[in-house]
Amino acid sequence: MRFEKGHKETTRRRIIDVASKRFRREGAAASGLAGIMSEAGLTNGAFYPHFDSKETLVREAVVSALNDQLANLEQARTANLGIEDVIRDYLNVAHLQGSEDGCPSAALLPEIGRQPESTRKAYEDGLARYIKALASYLPASPSSSPSARAMAIFSLMVGTLQIARAVSDPSRAAEILEGGVQAALALAKT
Repeated sequence: MRFEKGHKETTRRRIIDVASKRFRREGAAASGLAGIMSEAGLTNGAFYPHFDSKETLVREAVVSALNDQLANLEQARTANLGIEDVIRDYLNVAHLQGSEDGCPSAALLPEIGRQPESTRKAYEDGLARYIKALASYLPASPSSSPSARAMAIFSLMVGTLQIARAVSDPSRAAEILEGGVQAALALAKT
């Protein structure tokens, strides 16, 4: 059977998109290839013409999620949003509840840390691009570089989101998120 031009790339993109959401929702280790392929509307046998291993899919799904996160940050810049808007866009109830569409760092850091070096390096490269873009929102400071503050702010936001997701009381989770917003804003101003 002949497929139209671009079919293979479209199918590959669909697998990556499904895997990226599923990994962020359930974890990479807990997400089997059969479930990912089924959700993508494909058979298990369709996996290997696109990827040589699950490890490759994890790496590409993480990179894809990081690229989406960076694109959102760049769109905020285009919309003339400030650092407070960026922080509040990250630390909110919708992001708290929507891990499958959210930050891959908040959803997957422990698993990324256990991945092979090639995946950790791909994550590190995507993180560096995100931090550079986040730093562009910050004013100069005599006490620290915008890049160092951006890394501290992002680390604080990721940890805040992870802790807020771990508590069962929604009002407590909202308090944790707002505390993280205030702490990140304080870092942004120093």
